[in-house]
Amino acid sequence: MPEFLRLVPPSEALDRLLANLPAGQIPDQEILPTSKALDRVLAASIIAPHPLPAFPRSTVDGYAVRAADTFGAGASLPAYLTLAGEIRMGASAGLTLQPGQAALVFTGGMLPERADAVVMLEDTQTAREGEIEVLKAAAVGQNALQVGEDVQAGETVLESGTRLRPQEIGGLMALGVVEVPVVRRPRVAILSTGDEVVAPETEAGPGQVRDVNSYALSALVERAGGLPVRYGILPDRYEPLLESARRALAECQAIVITAGSSVSTRDLTAQVIEALGEPGVLVHGVAIKPGKPTILAVAGGVPIVGLPGNPVSALVVAGLFVVPVIHRLLGERRAAATSRVTARLSVNIPSEAGREDYLPVHLKNSPEGLVAEPVYGRSNLIFTLVRADGLMRIPPEATGLAAGTPVEVALF
Repeated sequence: MPEFLRLVPPSEALDRLLANLPAGQIPDQEILPTSKALDRVLAASIIAPHPLPAFPRSTVDGYAVRAADTFGAGASLPAYLTLAGEIRMGASAGLTLQPGQAALVFTGGMLPERADAVVMLEDTQTAREGEIEVLKAAAVGQNALQVGEDVQAGETVLESGTRLRPQEIGGLMALGVVEVPVVRRPRVAILSTGDEVVAPETEAGPGQVRDVNSYALSALVERAGGLPVRYGILPDRYEPLLESARRALAECQAIVITAGSSVSTRDLTAQVIEALGEPGVLVHGVAIKPGKPTILAVAGGVPIVGLPGNPVSALVVAGLFVVPVIHRLLGERRAAATSRVTARLSVNIPSEAGREDYLPVHLKNSPEGLVAEPVYGRSNLIFTLVRADGLMRIPPEATGLAAGTPVEVALF
């Protein structure tokens, strides 16, 4: 039986690939300005050099008070407090509250010594010059942030392997961490094969097609955190492909080969991979549609993914296998979450039991909520994906889904 017919479930195939990658490798790192580190992965944990907030602060415009001085206060029986002064923004409070005193403070302003609460302006009124009425009692800590309430000095605020989102960038800046060690982006070789494939800037002649996969896959690799390295368009011949693959093996941390993964007389990918080193091909055939003839391999510790040549198949399979490999090479603690929405199918969808199907869908609003409309097209038609908003997965145990069934759609 041809090897690719021994189809492996996608989750098992990915586990097999990742299990054969070297464990405990320390990724290369570099130092970047924090302002330039969005979506990069930390190479070392970050320890807070000081607490946040670094001083007690008000969260509202109002009066800093000793909470005990307001206990029992109400609209019919206000508490009367003497105004001790006004706290200027961006400056030290410079005063200590005595019993029966209050200080005017604005949002973000520093609280004076012995103040343990803030009464909102709307819960006060002026009694006479230098004196206010408090119309509502304040609890200890009300409308006030204490030193270290957000972060304690010496606390590990971000662990190694964290991908930096906008909120992490902001948190680091709040701590004065203006440079961070990040994992160097892994180089991912992209080898595109096919005698019929020409460069995008070339006028395609009869029987020729422009190179779609190299550029679409480069964009996918870059979005996942890798550095795509294109090795050009290679002919459907063993020696040129082997030569480029060996060069990629020496220069990159992962290799992606498009086309040539179907078992046929022109299938060179598996032969080339086997010549690169041990353990070689781990999986040749995955129980998915599109993308059944996918190849997963490792040579000399470098992961290799052989993708079908059709653009839709290549991108779907790359999302399932190439992206997790890049996350592994980056040492990410958790993969970046994929945006997902729930929608209802617009039509009946057939499926084959024992195989995961991935179907491009277009999302439309309706009075009942989102509706997922299949975008039909063959796997060599790239605009099938362009017209879609995401992919819906049909599980292997299903023999189809009925119209109206709630489905989860992974957004592009």
